[in-house]
Amino acid sequence: MTEPALRQSQAEVLRYRSGWMGISAVPGSGKTWTLSQLAAKLLLTVDLEPEQEILVVTFANSAVDNFTSRIGALVRGYGLLEGYGYRVRTLHGLAGDIIRERPELAGLGNDFRILDDENAHEILEDLSFEQLKVHEDFFHQLISSGRNAKEVEKIMRDVKGGMPALLKDLANSFISSAKNAGQMPSDLIKLQKSRPVTPLFQICLDIYKSYQDRLKLLGAVDFNDLIYLAWKCLNSDPDLVRQLAHRWPYILEDEAQDSSKQQQAILQVLAEQTGNWVRVGDTNQAIYQSFTTADPRLLKEFIARPDVRSVDLPESGRSCQKIIDLANQLNDWVQTSHPNEAVRDALTKPFIIPTQPGDPQQNPPCDSNSVQLVTTAFSSDEELNFIIRQSKAWLANHPEDTVAVLALVNARINKIAGAFRDNKIDYVDILMKVPRETRETIGTVVNLLKLVFYPLDQKMALKALQVFYRHFRSDDALSQALSDASNWFKSLELLEDFFYPVQMEPLEDLSYSDPDTASLLADFRAAVLRWHQAAYLPFDQLMLVISQDLPLEPFELATVHKASSFIKTQMDNHPEWTPEELIIALTEIAKNERNFFSVHENQDSFNPELYKGKVVLCTCHKAKGLEWDKVFLTSVNNYDYPSGAEKDSYISEKWYILDRRNFQAEILAELDLLTSNDPSAVAHPGIGRFDARDELIRDHLRLLYVGITRAKSSLTISYNTGINLTPAVAYKALLQEDEND
Repeated sequence: MTEPALRQSQAEVLRYRSGWMGISAVPGSGKTWTLSQLAAKLLLTVDLEPEQEILVVTFANSAVDNFTSRIGALVRGYGLLEGYGYRVRTLHGLAGDIIRERPELAGLGNDFRILDDENAHEILEDLSFEQLKVHEDFFHQLISSGRNAKEVEKIMRDVKGGMPALLKDLANSFISSAKNAGQMPSDLIKLQKSRPVTPLFQICLDIYKSYQDRLKLLGAVDFNDLIYLAWKCLNSDPDLVRQLAHRWPYILEDEAQDSSKQQQAILQVLAEQTGNWVRVGDTNQAIYQSFTTADPRLLKEFIARPDVRSVDLPESGRSCQKIIDLANQLNDWVQTSHPNEAVRDALTKPFIIPTQPGDPQQNPPCDSNSVQLVTTAFSSDEELNFIIRQSKAWLANHPEDTVAVLALVNARINKIAGAFRDNKIDYVDILMKVPRETRETIGTVVNLLKLVFYPLDQKMALKALQVFYRHFRSDDALSQALSDASNWFKSLELLEDFFYPVQMEPLEDLSYSDPDTASLLADFRAAVLRWHQAAYLPFDQLMLVISQDLPLEPFELATVHKASSFIKTQMDNHPEWTPEELIIALTEIAKNERNFFSVHENQDSFNPELYKGKVVLCTCHKAKGLEWDKVFLTSVNNYDYPSGAEKDSYISEKWYILDRRNFQAEILAELDLLTSNDPSAVAHPGIGRFDARDELIRDHLRLLYVGITRAKSSLTISYNTGINLTPAVAYKALLQEDEND
């Protein structure tokens, strides 16, 4: 195999043989390629025992597939056996592997179930509604004054933007943060005996306790539990640590800027045994801190350690020089001149440098329009019209180029999508990764598969009944029969008495009073019993068996076959995956969280090159890791990108809350106080508010940097105005720099 041409910085990384190393990469520097090359190089040069593997850990399932494919191709080229001597896992997948080694250390049985996010959110939603009912007067007091009864009622009932959604989000953040700190409900209950807590904290703690009780009843753990319990297993059994450290003598970690404290601790306890840990990341692209327990400071601190070898990957062939200069200007201005000095650490070095002559990836050439910073103060609709005109002109002149329109929030993307539809512009909404019909078909199969593997879950059984007869919705008579069947089903005391009656036929009485309903239920039961008998088949074949009992259109049947092939590929790549993990992979497709364009793992991620001549609509969060020839970066105002100025507003400070308090910041700050060693510290209204603002400002500065660095040849930035809206302070700085040039 011909050795690849290496940049100086990449060659430095590939000289690694042992020890701890931290790599700071810039956008487009080829960090995934470099880490894959390092994994293959280590396979060639280190002596691994038959049971040992190089462990590659990354953030997302699509990245697992990407690494698996890249490393597999490299080892084939070197004449080695593909799939042997290395393992690629997400952090959550690795945590599951660790727990399965000794599940009793986590207090689990061998058959523990991993609850997917959809079911976890349903539980939180139910528990939040219960607390809203119990404490209705308290939550009424939290709503800002001057609102009439009708407005208050709407706020109290709005599941998408009102109090139910807020409380569910609060509980979710509270539970995630508590588990990241290693605090179970029982731990917090003990701590609160010595220190009073606020009513809202108590409500979140009650939800946490009920949530964990519900998981225990289901014999399940959630994704946060996986991390906590894996850490617990490792800290409980030194022999397990030694065993796993021997199995994985080298740990290579990608996207390390997105690790949480506990995720890092899992890898660290293993790496302290092996002595071999490579962490790659770009803290300037750490854009999940506002929504998760990810903390980019952990990677910065790791790289700064005296016992860690630090390497930069600063060269990038993605963008033309003018776009590189703009990204570097933003980086430098944030570090040296941002008016809010507290957030000057949002961006860090290295700055981006173009590739050298002779590099396989040469930077695109620049022209006079490579960077267009629009100074016009558009209204929201005027900015839409501007984007429409500019997009049409770009597509007409560059039909073979890729182009994207980026915005910070989903609502703005949806509005842009509506304007594009009205103006008949061909577009692809990346938020809709998979066509609705495809997702619905896969969702139907997922719900039926869940019933096979969780046969005693009554809620799952009811959902399965409804999706089994989903084609009845368009017929009023059949729809009524299904409604009657669902109501009868809800009245069942024991699910097993329906599927496997011991004494009496449960439908006998119903068949006389309502034969249509009885017939529906009998046919459903017969189908489920067939699936139970087929449960011994490989998972991909079981999917096909289930599909044979469904009235599917030809395209739906083709979708199931395609999904079955996709699952077969995942089973081949990940033989250790359980049925629960395969269901999660399908659920991600059904929920529009995973792309599904091909059964080949290389195409599991969104590929802009497949959409030349179309406009891709995308949030800045979803754009991470992608690139386009032309990018329109929109709505760069002081609401989407606040700076801490007096008139700035913040997404996390709800408009309907008294004094616009940030309850998430208050709850998490109080959690820190409760678990701290300072007994004199007291929680108060407004605690944590300004720290939370600074975190959001940092996060959004990095999102602006991500948006800029998605563009290869041409970038246009614009903003829109409204009440108290102006250009973002960071954008003003770029405009001023542009004028000076």
